[in-house]
Amino acid sequence: MPNGIFEAFKKIDCVEAIALGGSRTSKVYDENSDYDVYVYVTDNIDETIRKEVLSKYCSYIEIGNHFWEYEDNCVLNSGIDIDILYRNLNSFCEKIENVVVHCQAANAYTTCMWHNLINCVILYDKNGRLEAAKKRFNVPYPKKLKKAIIKRQIQLMDSAMPAYKVQISKAVKRGDLISVNHRVTEFLASYFDLLFALNEKTHIGEKRLVEWCKNNCMILPEYFEQNINNLFCHMYCENQSIIINDVNRIIECVKKVIKNEIEE
Repeated sequence: MPNGIFEAFKKIDCVEAIALGGSRTSKVYDENSDYDVYVYVTDNIDETIRKEVLSKYCSYIEIGNHFWEYEDNCVLNSGIDIDILYRNLNSFCEKIENVVVHCQAANAYTTCMWHNLINCVILYDKNGRLEAAKKRFNVPYPKKLKKAIIKRQIQLMDSAMPAYKVQISKAVKRGDLISVNHRVTEFLASYFDLLFALNEKTHIGEKRLVEWCKNNCMILPEYFEQNINNLFCHMYCENQSIIINDVNRIIECVKKVIKNEIEE
């Protein structure tokens, strides 16, 4: 644990809370797993100050990356990666409220931020606001949210005019491997968002999804792992049109479990 970094950040006035997330908070991390650290601030911490702190503990530093969230990406002297993400707690909670309270579904990863909050390990909480947010949103999975996610994802996968299965079919006919890869990725992102909602589980992110679902989801489509493996096996084979059958099979199997769940 990079405790020196945490202690240094605690002394900065605008830092409200610090939390550890990602695989390091679970039982599935290994010695190569990185640290995901979330620093909740009321104002920006000057980059010079951050660099001064991090340079004492890191062999490599990238300050102020903003590819996803605003963050510093570094390699600790131990050789382990550490990502430090800076967030405004009010804005962060508003996004979670949109999901948990207002039941707004996204195209994928709908409940990831919710999962991140309720599963994080709080390392510092100056005024107790992060702990209060954890308690506020540590609630049963809303039925309205479950239905909203399932409805949105099955439309994106199958029935909407720009559904991924249609886009995949067009990409296959054009022989556009890059497009096939991209559309299949989006198709699977919607698929797993649906599965997490179906099982009333918050979304863990993009890693180890098949393994996690097999171990934690009571409701899974028939031939769940086999259908995914078939899709990947056929994506770049000579007769690429086979993947259209694979996609349709995944949709057919998930529709069966959705139907059963809704009827119950």
